[in-house]
Amino acid sequence: MRTIWKGALTFGLVNVPVKVYSATEDHDVPLHQVHDKDGGRIRYQRTCEVCGETVAYSDIDRAYVDDGQTVVLTKDDLAALPAERSREIDVVEFVPSEQVDLLTLDKAYYLEPDSKSPKAYVLLRKTLEQTDRTAIVRFTLRQKTRLAALRVRGKVLVLQTLLWADEVREADFPSLDEDVRISKKELELSSSLVDSYSADFDAESFVDEYQKELRTLIDAKIEAGDTFDVADTFGEEDADAKSGEVIDLMEALRASVAKSKAARSGGTDADSDEDEKPKKSSKPAAKKKAG
Repeated sequence: MRTIWKGALTFGLVNVPVKVYSATEDHDVPLHQVHDKDGGRIRYQRTCEVCGETVAYSDIDRAYVDDGQTVVLTKDDLAALPAERSREIDVVEFVPSEQVDLLTLDKAYYLEPDSKSPKAYVLLRKTLEQTDRTAIVRFTLRQKTRLAALRVRGKVLVLQTLLWADEVREADFPSLDEDVRISKKELELSSSLVDSYSADFDAESFVDEYQKELRTLIDAKIEAGDTFDVADTFGEEDADAKSGEVIDLMEALRASVAKSKAARSGGTDADSDEDEKPKKSSKPAAKKKAG
């Protein structure tokens, strides 16, 4: 797997350097559009609807249509926005795992420890397992601020982006408000049917039959010589087409707990600062989260 991002998980004063990898991939066989007469590849061109010219990607801006008006956003406009470029995955809160709605789960990523010692990583993993909690985090990927759930899968921490609340539609179906009477016998028969299909879920026992047959068809055509030379039909491709190590983990944890307790009890800043001071140690102090 290829690393797509590097950063650090931070909760309290604890810093866990990690590498990020895509946890999933598309297994569909890639298909192109071609001319049925000679197998030549069909390509799309970016054409301006006003002047009819073919436009290079470098000359394209973005726009938003609002009430009949087109608002053009130039590259400079977008570059002026206060884009977040932090390399930290900040834990916002730890919530009961059952409170995370499966409907909001989106893209999944694996996190790998990126330090000489994986102790802080393993500690966080074991803590999530023991408390049956999911960490809600914020981070920035490809200049977009994202909300995500941090959970455990086997021995690996998994970061799964979440849809924002306003991206989930409400299910408003009047037919579901009707008073439907279900008899005891009907419920018993339905439960019996469920029992007859009951099994332990094994994802590997399910196969995408369409993609399997498509691959078989392609292999048969190749074996039969029913192909074109790519160079003759497709032509040229379109040109447009480790963070700091946590040395003293225990001191960082103690300071984080003390700071959290002071905040909850409404203690003064001076009190919380005094609690935060780590005890003297022969080891370097834990790295604090950048303010």
